[in-house]
Amino acid sequence: MIQEIAPHIYDNAFAHRRKLQPEDSVLAFTEDLKNVLVDSNGKFPEAANFSAAEQERMTYLFTIDAQAFFSLENLEQTAEEPEGLHWDPAAMFRTMRPEYLGFAGVTGMQLVRWTRNHQFCGRCGTPLVPSSIERAFCCEHCGNIVYPRICPGVIVAVVDKEKERLLLTRYAGRKGGNYALIAGFSEVGETLEETARREVMEEVGLKIRNLRYYASQPWSFSDTLLAGFYAELDGSDEIQLEREELSEGVWLSREEIPVQDTSISLTGTMIERFRNGEE
Repeated sequence: MIQEIAPHIYDNAFAHRRKLQPEDSVLAFTEDLKNVLVDSNGKFPEAANFSAAEQERMTYLFTIDAQAFFSLENLEQTAEEPEGLHWDPAAMFRTMRPEYLGFAGVTGMQLVRWTRNHQFCGRCGTPLVPSSIERAFCCEHCGNIVYPRICPGVIVAVVDKEKERLLLTRYAGRKGGNYALIAGFSEVGETLEETARREVMEEVGLKIRNLRYYASQPWSFSDTLLAGFYAELDGSDEIQLEREELSEGVWLSREEIPVQDTSISLTGTMIERFRNGEE
């Protein structure tokens, strides 16, 4: 999965004023976060590639091993790209090599998105200021504190144990997309287990039992912390598809399931475990 970067070590301990070094990596995004600045080798540029004024605007994010990553906001995004650098789609994080750079990119993107979306206090409208003691924004007028946004959600692999089949779906509006599992965000006042049961019922009209936790994954593409569960079909196997969210829902045997890429998503890993007879 994308967060599995061993033997590299991710350290997100907060540092208010870490000194910028010329060799530190810089994450700079376009306004819509769809593109990221890279060098001719497809790697993130170093701080030395930028002017002194731009370096003053850089914010420390985290380190991976001894490599520090900073963000740069308000970079002039003109048709003429900075010398030796160019904009690439941020979707490259899924396939970036070495893999730990893809994890760094998408994690940095989540923090940049949080920063951009919290310039003002949602309670009183006063401009927010960065905290000096933790990763947060503070309102000096009303005392409101805003922390990075993390949305809990679930992925559910529904297994028909009697016929040894797995329920697979495709999202609506994604032609030719890969198979997926049932997934959704938790609602207020809801446990993760309750979310799993509700999402399965809402999306495919099925009941489940014997819910078992498998693993979790930070999915920074959507500010999500995912919890993966396996569950057994309880009763009828007749799929009643929620057409607004899904275009397809099918039961497939182990032999019918295509080989999955397990390097990125929890979904792929869970499907592959079932295909290989590990579940």
